Amino acid sequence: MPLPLKTRYAILSLVVSVGLIGIKFYAWAITRSQVVLTDALESIINVVASGFALYSIYLASLPKDENHPYGHGKIEYLSVGFEGGLILMAGGYIFYAALQSLLHPQAIARPDWGIALLAATALVNLVVGFLLVRAGRQHHSPALVGDGQHLYLDAVSTFVSCLALGMVILTDNVLYDSLAALLLGVFIVVNGYRMVRRSVSGLMDEADVTTVQQVVAELQEHRLPAWIDVHNLRVQRYGASLHIDCHVTMPYYLSLEQTHEQVHGIEEVVTQEFGVPVEMFVHADPCTFAACSHCHVAACPVRQHPFTREITWTLANVAKNERHALGLSE
Repeated sequence: MPLPLKTRYAILSLVVSVGLIGIKFYAWAITRSQVVLTDALESIINVVASGFALYSIYLASLPKDENHPYGHGKIEYLSVGFEGGLILMAGGYIFYAALQSLLHPQAIARPDWGIALLAATALVNLVVGFLLVRAGRQHHSPALVGDGQHLYLDAVSTFVSCLALGMVILTDNVLYDSLAALLLGVFIVVNGYRMVRRSVSGLMDEADVTTVQQVVAELQEHRLPAWIDVHNLRVQRYGASLHIDCHVTMPYYLSLEQTHEQVHGIEEVVTQEFGVPVEMFVHADPCTFAACSHCHVAACPVRQHPFTREITWTLANVAKNERHALGLSE
């Protein structure tokens, strides 16, 4: 049985990271450059993070079970946070080591060889990082996107290292080496914080505004007269899967079978929009006469007020836990 595509990309990332770390430490061995050591130390994080990303993608692919009724997709956000935490620690150490090197500079040997080796690793990281980010976005995998962005970060760090070694060659001043390492330490810490922030957002179910807007737009475009009102809409992402729930006001005189058909129609409208597994729960609320003014149902047998206007569903009003224009909290 062939491995899933996400797993194959994660394995590619791990293999590439292991290979490049050997090249970078060889470059440091022949140059004794602080900025090259900085780059090599960050690559250790790549290996650990790629391994954890691979394991998290495997866990995320497991089906739902009794202990995990929403599946295992959240592990991918944990993977991003773990990777970000490692980057933060590495950045802190790199910053400290760069300060020490700045205070006690050392001569650099064969910087031209260092540039050649590092430039080759940077190009590989850029290509693999691009592939991982593209695959992660196509398959809605936070772990792959985070791993690819980390490789982008590593490539940027490597190019800065090459620039620093170039300045050492041109000026014969080793302080450029230490200054570049210092800047990389700051850059790495900032990006590590951003990854941790993104991980926490996913684990805390921070609203995915883009996805919610897509759901609202689909409901608005395909709305039926019996869907009088939509409110308390919530969207949660579990790895590649989506869990959506909302309240829909419908005519109170519909039979249970008719209400079920309307709910099924809502679920079909939403699930067809997304190319990922969608689990949707719709809570049907009975209408009240106060809803007549914005109800589209023609020839309603119990209408008490004429239709006056349609309430357009937007991100701002569907998320509220109250029926539109009624002010009735539930």
